[in-house]
Amino acid sequence: MVSARRNGVLIAAVTAVISGFAVFINGYGVRAWTGIADATTYTTLKNLMAALILVVIAGIATRRQSSQALTRPSVARQWIGLATVAVLGGSIPFVLFFEGLARASSSQAAFIHKTLVIWVSILAVRFLGERVGPLHLTAIGLLVAGQVFLVGGIGDLAFGAGELMIVGATALWSVEVIIAKKLLGGLSPLTVGVGRMAGGVILLIGYGLLRGAFTFSGITGEHLMWIVVTGVLLAAFVGTWFAALARAQAIDVTAVLVVGAVITALLRLGVQGTALPSLAGLGLVAAGAAVAAAAGARRTAAVS
Repeated sequence: MVSARRNGVLIAAVTAVISGFAVFINGYGVRAWTGIADATTYTTLKNLMAALILVVIAGIATRRQSSQALTRPSVARQWIGLATVAVLGGSIPFVLFFEGLARASSSQAAFIHKTLVIWVSILAVRFLGERVGPLHLTAIGLLVAGQVFLVGGIGDLAFGAGELMIVGATALWSVEVIIAKKLLGGLSPLTVGVGRMAGGVILLIGYGLLRGAFTFSGITGEHLMWIVVTGVLLAAFVGTWFAALARAQAIDVTAVLVVGAVITALLRLGVQGTALPSLAGLGLVAAGAAVAAAAGARRTAAVS
């Protein structure tokens, strides 16, 4: 149990790296698709690719009777939980987030999304019985302060339609974390991941068809390449995210995830030559993630 929790924090760090790369690369993907399709079409195709990859991996793991094989839900509560994760995690928030991102500034969107750790912490204490100690509070404070520095302060933070959409997406994802954590007590991470992405993409396709959002004129090999690349990253994110969540506290893994912002900033510096947004902000975020990891490690030591 102790080693599992420690491994969960380490896997969360891997998830944060994947997230950092995904945010950076999605910027190219979104720009490539701008002009030929709306955000819903891009999101649906990307999520479809991720769902297919997870289904294939889950099929291979099940055939080999791996410990990560698909787990068949045994009670109605688990089926309902998977359906809820598909709705609250794999469909509605993706539409809200990417539609909101098209209307809001990227810096404000990033700040709002990174408040996920606050909402998860509140919900985890109430519904999962997780404990928040001084180290957790310190980590959350550092992470939020770092994000404030990265966006240049919150004095000019505006809440238009786009920002409100991102708030809604973040709220739904925070609820999903709590439900998924409960499901992972009896289902494998791949089962929850497949349920989230496969169920979610079915809903996204239905939503897109009702809106007539799917237009494929003008699509080239480059567009398909971005769908494949971003889909692979999303599948990797979901797989490692649920693997981490199955092993460690929701508070710990969500806090460590925020370090993805540092990875994205470093990639923009190295690849695009973009100036770092704020050394103080990056330092605070990195410190907050380190303290969160230390809090998780300390908890495992206390349990032993």
